[in-house]
Amino acid sequence: MIVFNSLDEIKDIDNTAVAVGNFDGVHKGHRALIENTVKTAGISGHKSAVFTFSELPKNVMAGETKVKSILYKDDKARIIEELGVDYLFNIPFTKEICQMGAYDFVSDLLIDKFKMKELCCGFNYRFGYMAAGDLKLLLEAAIKCEFGLHIIPPFRVDGNIVSSTLIRKLIADGKVDECIKYLGRRYSIGGQVVVGNKLGRTIGFPTSNLVIDESMVTPPNGVYVTYCIYNKKIYPSITNVGVKPTIGEYNKNVETHIFNFDKELYGKQIRVEFLKKTRDERKFASIEALTKQITQDCIQVKAFHRQNSEVK
Repeated sequence: MIVFNSLDEIKDIDNTAVAVGNFDGVHKGHRALIENTVKTAGISGHKSAVFTFSELPKNVMAGETKVKSILYKDDKARIIEELGVDYLFNIPFTKEICQMGAYDFVSDLLIDKFKMKELCCGFNYRFGYMAAGDLKLLLEAAIKCEFGLHIIPPFRVDGNIVSSTLIRKLIADGKVDECIKYLGRRYSIGGQVVVGNKLGRTIGFPTSNLVIDESMVTPPNGVYVTYCIYNKKIYPSITNVGVKPTIGEYNKNVETHIFNFDKELYGKQIRVEFLKKTRDERKFASIEALTKQITQDCIQVKAFHRQNSEVK
């Protein structure tokens, strides 16, 4: 897959079938849209493409409350590539694009710049200045400019329309076990392991620590059943998300204890997949009380892994 991170980079590309949207999370609804685009491109003989903005437009608009992301840009690109897409247009939401009229958005951007011959979008897609563009305008433009238009209906799971908003709420509420049925994979946090306070090592529970990115949606403070993925191998683990109130004042972070694991991971890249929340984080009266609770947490999480583990 070829990734274009600015409009200036887009030169000498083939005609395209383009999927449009924010695609934060690349959930099951997004996957249905992208898979339809790849299929449409194959039938029409065009390249398949995904067009999204590098930052959510709401987060660029002055005065808007910031919407936290589900996926990092690189993770989003990786998942989109795995779906067989040829081009990814990951374009900044500039002032010029923000002020572009809806019809100009279609003609100047989608058709002229992306060489779009087929357009695939969701049932609620809006575009152009003040989000004035809607499906009615798209249909009129498709007839006038002679491109194919494919509108994907709502994708439902258990009667709920799958959306990034729904998934963000599930994560923020700690309902990480419900994310898989909407995302199509487990909710996860990845990054480089940083040096912590090393208390876990002194009490017999060494942890690998990840710094929380405030631009990303994260689960509430608490203890979770997790998998830790390192070097393409999956390890059963237990994870605390929080601020370590028993031992001092710390910024919120993710610290994971991998069972039966003795490798040093400082500076290494890991990914933590969340299976289930077991309890809230709380402050204990002493380190001894905290250690006793961690022991009980590990017994509980190990039992869960034995009954449900996919790691053989």
